[in-house]
Amino acid sequence: MGKTKNISLDTVVTHFILLGLSHPPNLRSLLFLVFFIIYILTQLGNLLILLTVWADPKLHARPMYILLGVLSFLDMWLSSVIVPRIILNFTPASKAIPFGGCVAQLYFFHFLGSTQCFLYTLMAYDRYLAICQPLRYPVLMNGRLCTVLVAGAWVAGSIHGSIQATLTFRLPYCGPNQVDYFICDIPAVLRLACADTTVNELVTFVDIGVVAASCFMLILLSYANIVHAILKIRTADGRHRAFSTCGSHLTVVTVYYVPCIFIYLRAGSKSPLDGAVAVFYTVVTPFLNPLIYTLRNQEVKSALKRMTAGRGTE
Repeated sequence: MGKTKNISLDTVVTHFILLGLSHPPNLRSLLFLVFFIIYILTQLGNLLILLTVWADPKLHARPMYILLGVLSFLDMWLSSVIVPRIILNFTPASKAIPFGGCVAQLYFFHFLGSTQCFLYTLMAYDRYLAICQPLRYPVLMNGRLCTVLVAGAWVAGSIHGSIQATLTFRLPYCGPNQVDYFICDIPAVLRLACADTTVNELVTFVDIGVVAASCFMLILLSYANIVHAILKIRTADGRHRAFSTCGSHLTVVTVYYVPCIFIYLRAGSKSPLDGAVAVFYTVVTPFLNPLIYTLRNQEVKSALKRMTAGRGTE
């Protein structure tokens, strides 16, 4: 994407126009309703999990549920950064976003998204230790260590978001201001830059694509060892419970990572499928997490029953 344009002060971009998801005009009202319902259910579902983990002493002292609570918190914020802007694009309201607003959206999207990426890896590692090293698990993964690892994921995510936002918006934007996407994200914004974007594309490829692919491979490696350990469990009930817990996690992880890798390992190219693919890890995954982790997890369901019955402190 090596391009350079002459820049004059009167053509410097002060705002962007988000074109949103491509859709037939006759489906606008239906899509507005669908995404609005998904957003509300995402917020309520994740809030319910967060409150359940916080209120139940049997859950908030265990690393697995500390990580689940953090995931729910991330999903609520990530959804709030993305989905309201998608909903807005289905209304007659202005599609414009100020330059500073675009910077903020890109930063928080990558801050929260990369933190979630690291968190999924920690969750897989936690399950690996719990199933493959059950006797040493209390030593290898305790509440204090879990908190430190989560804090490290937040810091790494913040650094990543800062790097990407700084590199993207250090470039001059002086020409077209229509972003052919539903949010301010790196590949779509870079197409509007009035300078060479080769370095940015390389950093995006390494810092996002390769890191996401590496995390995904570590997760798959963890689950390969988990499956091997589960097959050694002699009781059918034990195997079923282990497969149920890990299978739900792996489903969500796949829905999150595969679309992410598809987009960022080819940041310099454009596909009409990009918007639809991105919806999976920006909208669908935060929506699915509460459903999967409550409907497939007996301990969370029991905690919900205790909380709704007014016995959350038992």
